[in-house]
Amino acid sequence: MSTESTGTDVAMPQPEIREHPAHRAPGLPMLGLGVLLLVVAAVLVVSGVASSTWWILVAGLLLGILTLVGFAGFVAVSPGEARVLQFLGRYTGTLRPAGLQWVNPFTTRERISTRIRNHETSVMKVNDAEGNPIEIAAVVVWQVDDTAQASFGVDDFVEFVETQAETAVRHIATSYAYDSRGQRELSLRENAEEITAKLSKEISERVHSAGVKVIESRITHLAYAPEIAQSMLQRQQADAVVAARQRIVEGAVGMVESALGQLAEDQVVELDEERKASMVSNLLVVLCGDKATQPVVNTGSLYQ
Repeated sequence: MSTESTGTDVAMPQPEIREHPAHRAPGLPMLGLGVLLLVVAAVLVVSGVASSTWWILVAGLLLGILTLVGFAGFVAVSPGEARVLQFLGRYTGTLRPAGLQWVNPFTTRERISTRIRNHETSVMKVNDAEGNPIEIAAVVVWQVDDTAQASFGVDDFVEFVETQAETAVRHIATSYAYDSRGQRELSLRENAEEITAKLSKEISERVHSAGVKVIESRITHLAYAPEIAQSMLQRQQADAVVAARQRIVEGAVGMVESALGQLAEDQVVELDEERKASMVSNLLVVLCGDKATQPVVNTGSLYQ
């Protein structure tokens, strides 16, 4: 099984439009100016009617109409959101500063949330790199980073993120085995940090063209599919028993070597090769057996 980097299979196109600040004016000063112009327009209209001067009346009416049209340029931006501005089908910029702002009154303004969001994928059944059916799910923490790309790069950036996140989770799940079983390859169960880092990288590459930044991703559910869960559990138990037996044998051999070396060093008893073999056999039986041994008293000698 290969452990190379799992990049996206499809090269995402580079975005053609990138976010830039929109031309704006502070809202409160412009609001004060608008109120002042309305007062002036009202005075002109009253003066024109009183003096029967038509041009003063027309000037007052025009000023009042233009001022009312200008009031349509006020927009309130809440914290955690932005407004994408368009004029006659052309992107003109993004409003990010919170508060009352004034922009071109003939622009359209699309509200986009820039808050941090969570998306938890559904529990998906896929085959891992060894062909075993597994169940996997993940949570993705993401945020809109470029409002222009989110608005114009894809049809629906929320749906796009959800689809690409599930695609990346499936790809990662099929690229690695559920359990390495002592081998050096990365596995989904034993190398969670490395796998989630690769998952975050792949999701980031997939959603970059939508102006989305992936903050973190984590696998929230990982298990064998129900139809093979019991057999996989038995295999894991068997692997654990074999590993435990191997450790016991390694320890027992070390103890036997130490015992023979100590006897020879202290010259407690002289052992030829056959007696050494018998002692090794008896010690290994005692140390490696999973049941208590029954002592046998030998009243003769080893050669009788």
